[in-house]
Amino acid sequence: MTASAKPARALRRDIVTAIPGPRSQQLMERRHSVVARGVGSALSAYIEAASPGLLHDVDGNTLIDLGSGLGVTSVGNAAPEVAAAVREQASRLTHTCFLASPYEAYVDVCEELARLTPGGHEKRSVLLSTGAEAVENAVKIARAATGRSAVVALDHAYHGRTNLTLGLTARNAPFKQNFGPFTPDIHRIPASYPYRDPEGMTGEQAARRALEALDRQVGGENVAAVVVEPVQGEGGFIVPAAGFLPTLARWCQEHGALFVADEIQSGFCRTGAWFASEHEHVVPDLVVTAKAIAGGLPLSAVTGRAELMDAVQPGGFGGTFGGNPVACAAALASIRLMRDGDLAGRARHIGQVLFVRLGALAARHGALAEVRGRGAMVGVEIVRPDSDRPDAELASRIAAACQARGVLLLTAGTYGNVLRFLPSLVMPDALLSDALDVLEECCVQLIG
Repeated sequence: MTASAKPARALRRDIVTAIPGPRSQQLMERRHSVVARGVGSALSAYIEAASPGLLHDVDGNTLIDLGSGLGVTSVGNAAPEVAAAVREQASRLTHTCFLASPYEAYVDVCEELARLTPGGHEKRSVLLSTGAEAVENAVKIARAATGRSAVVALDHAYHGRTNLTLGLTARNAPFKQNFGPFTPDIHRIPASYPYRDPEGMTGEQAARRALEALDRQVGGENVAAVVVEPVQGEGGFIVPAAGFLPTLARWCQEHGALFVADEIQSGFCRTGAWFASEHEHVVPDLVVTAKAIAGGLPLSAVTGRAELMDAVQPGGFGGTFGGNPVACAAALASIRLMRDGDLAGRARHIGQVLFVRLGALAARHGALAEVRGRGAMVGVEIVRPDSDRPDAELASRIAAACQARGVLLLTAGTYGNVLRFLPSLVMPDALLSDALDVLEECCVQLIG
């Protein structure tokens, strides 16, 4: 070993210091003097490298990653094929701005999106940089195509942190507090939240409840778009009751509004299908994607019916970095990995493992009130004993205890009481099993 070489990193969970270790603590001190306090981090350890399903910190600890960069690194956060594509592209061309001088990779990604997104109709796409930017552009498209201005979102929704997307986002703290006023003519209707809806409420009934509110508050003739997460992410990994999404989609078709599927977190094999809309055979007018599309590089898109996308005048879309060639190369490599490795099938397998293990854990601990999700997008709702009152404090304690033992587990939910499981789709079974063993130990310690 040379003087500069580092020891080989563990390919299993391996904790050699307290978390955070001394080097991470030093970085934390530096951070406090230069990074704005509004930037949060769930983990106190600082990461310097990764392996499939693992994070290696600056102190030599190796943690199992159940967060995947908030659903970004589905193909792994150091996938060799993606890294190779990035290196090759960067050696030839890092940027020109497609608006100034175009390049083939942008077209290649749009062709893939036309093939992969639901529906056999002719499609067009625009490439952007972030999920929030893509949602904003979807709203622009809907308003241009329909000539209407009203936009409808669901309770418990999360669509981003820009001014318009904060208006669509339901939760106030910490996302919206002190940042208003927000973009006008945005309206909110009830979602389908099976655990907290009246017992026995069907998806069709939940949709009728929502649509009655929509008709009463807005009027169908004024609606440009209904923006929906097919599985609500930040709101608590909420899977709507069967029939809810198709009923909303039919209403949109009947009233000339666009059904916009925000597949930013649920897309690209995460739920066991290429897109979560497919589980209920819903074909959106517009599909918004980001996160897992490019293996960790910033890229997003809006893909939709050709006549709707082309309602926007030439020059109406833009953004200096949208569809950057390096990000496009990463996206093409990531999509190949998803297709060739059947990562949708892998997500279904991971989901089966999670539901069996977490279901057994919930049967022993009443605080784990519901296990829900699709594929490798699974949440566990934590409540107080003998009630359905959300217990955000216990959820946070469980997540912190797991992190101290080397498992990065995050929380979510309107009430902050949902444990969220977003493992990489290439995580080995042994690591997933070890992470769930750690969770079980922490539940025994904290709940009894």
